[in-house]
Amino acid sequence: MESVEAVEKVGKNNMLDHALVQLLLLLGVTVSVLLLFQRLRIPTSLAYLLVGVLLGSHTAGPVVADEHIPVIAEFGIVFLLFTIGLSFSLPQIYALRHTILGLGTAQVALTTAVVGALAWLLGLPGPAAFVVGAVFAQSSTTIITRQLMEQGESQTRHGRLGTTMSVFQDITAVPFVVVIPVLGVAATHEIAGALGLALIKALLAFVIVLLAGRFLFRPLFNLVAQRRSAELFTLTVLFVSLMAAWTTKTLGLSMAFGAFLAGMVLGDTKFRYQVESTIRPFRDVLLGLFFVSIGMLVEPALIPDIWKEALLGALTLLSIKLLLVTLIVRVAGVGLQTAFRTGLLLAVGGEFGFALLAIGLERAVIDEFLAQIMLTSVLLSMILAPFLIRYNQPLALRLFGGASMKPAETQDIALTARQGKRTGHVVICGFGRAGQTVSRFLESEKVPYVALDLDPSIVRQARLAGHTVFYGDSSDPAVLENVGLKQASLLIISHEDRSAALATLRHATQLRPKLPAIVRTRDQQHVEELSKAGASEVIPETLEASMLLTSHALLALGVPLYRVTQHLQEQRGSRYRILRELFRGTLDDIKEAADANAEQQRLHSVVLHQDSPVLGKRLEELGIEQDKVSITALVRNAQRELNPSENTRVQAGDVLVFLGARDALAQVETRLTGAGMPDAE
Repeated sequence: MESVEAVEKVGKNNMLDHALVQLLLLLGVTVSVLLLFQRLRIPTSLAYLLVGVLLGSHTAGPVVADEHIPVIAEFGIVFLLFTIGLSFSLPQIYALRHTILGLGTAQVALTTAVVGALAWLLGLPGPAAFVVGAVFAQSSTTIITRQLMEQGESQTRHGRLGTTMSVFQDITAVPFVVVIPVLGVAATHEIAGALGLALIKALLAFVIVLLAGRFLFRPLFNLVAQRRSAELFTLTVLFVSLMAAWTTKTLGLSMAFGAFLAGMVLGDTKFRYQVESTIRPFRDVLLGLFFVSIGMLVEPALIPDIWKEALLGALTLLSIKLLLVTLIVRVAGVGLQTAFRTGLLLAVGGEFGFALLAIGLERAVIDEFLAQIMLTSVLLSMILAPFLIRYNQPLALRLFGGASMKPAETQDIALTARQGKRTGHVVICGFGRAGQTVSRFLESEKVPYVALDLDPSIVRQARLAGHTVFYGDSSDPAVLENVGLKQASLLIISHEDRSAALATLRHATQLRPKLPAIVRTRDQQHVEELSKAGASEVIPETLEASMLLTSHALLALGVPLYRVTQHLQEQRGSRYRILRELFRGTLDDIKEAADANAEQQRLHSVVLHQDSPVLGKRLEELGIEQDKVSITALVRNAQRELNPSENTRVQAGDVLVFLGARDALAQVETRLTGAGMPDAE
């Protein structure tokens, strides 16, 4: 008996040693190849593919067992689709339906149709030809964006068009995730029925995830955010994304589709940026593992037999997409030279094509020999892509001469703003008293800003009142990148957490080395430390710390000195009214509870629903003066109006922002809505 247990123990130890050696081999080769590729400025996705080729069973040398890698790597696609969903909420997709969404959809549909028809004419079965067209329709967002940023062309018109269309390809490719699996059914006449059933299941999954997002996900994240635990928040993000993936898998659909729906639901919440930064490490590592698994599918021994077909496939991919994109963009009213340069950007194959290829292989829609040709063709196009993008301007000039573009082409298009991406804005870290004070003056000067705070109560009320505030940790570099720090004109750190401020400055210096940064500190002993960390201005907290911080912010943005002085004089004359107009968080409630005499004024947002008894009344008829409460703003149809006219009639859906003491605000809300002021969430 003891000998049997000893043998089992030795066997377990040997398995553990073997697994550890395999893991170390995978990590060691990956780190080495990534270092080399990053030094040579080659996209890291190609590095992961090379690691897969080197460690795959089809090449000589050490081999990493791949029986578990594809299973784990599938979660990389799950998190990739989850992240894409975060970037495109339902309102954004609806707003872009006539412009870039149309261009991106047209490109994917036409490329799939043309390439699929060509493959079918060459003798491939219909389902296999469809997969070939779908794979070739994808473009590499990673390669396009990275190369454009290195060249300084990310904000040009062709750069914006190419980047935006490549991102929308990921959205328009989501239906492929639903369609391709049902193409593997045995009988051709069953495809229509299976496809219809899959679409019904997809609609059911959308409804389930949408309802769960509204009634489960959002309250859950509000509850978790109150605990202020990074560990708990991370676990919640993983739970929500994987729960949505499991839901669609249970319905017989792809896990990636459910993750995309969950991301789309959360993309319209205040937690969007923090969720994205939390999921990014898991996504990047697992997505890298996915590329490794794709690389393991490459059989170098077959290259002598398929190189002609693979090269022809790569040339077909590049030429057809170049012509189609150029034509689509040209028809949309863009000049020929810009349309051609956009076509060069999007001609490259994409990473998501590998995911569709893997799905087609798994469901036996295509055979392994055809998959090898497609895989090699896409890889060749991705290898050529950096060179096509780098020399897009010389190629356009050589083909079309030095003809100047039309005036309409030289004007910036509003694509960036319409996607929620900002330029020239101010990033405010901390939306407490000082942060809100600064935001009021920025708003009066019509300077756009994005604020971050970790108090869910402040974020909830401020967003309800129309402020651009998100729940997020400003010391997280991913959050800073998500709110567009690279395109910002100013960084303001208004909270009192010195360690977090130092971390924010260090990350900001790496993301945007010369970005002006104004930092608030409690006293003067940390001024030098913060300055060395990258702060251009450090404001010690004094009697007028908030006013001084605001004056520096406005001056840094180029507001004339006389207007800054005028603002300060107006506020002193009104006894610092703006400084009293603050949303209160949970910590403020605790402090006020400790002081029974505290009657500090606060801001509070009230939503008027359909059953409100005051609908149709003018603001002057609400009778709020008796409660010593005033109205500071009205938000209607996402438009914020400061100090609205007393003759304004209230409507269902309006948000009124009141200023007053807590008890008075509760009385007003009860009278206007029939429900008391809720406790801070």
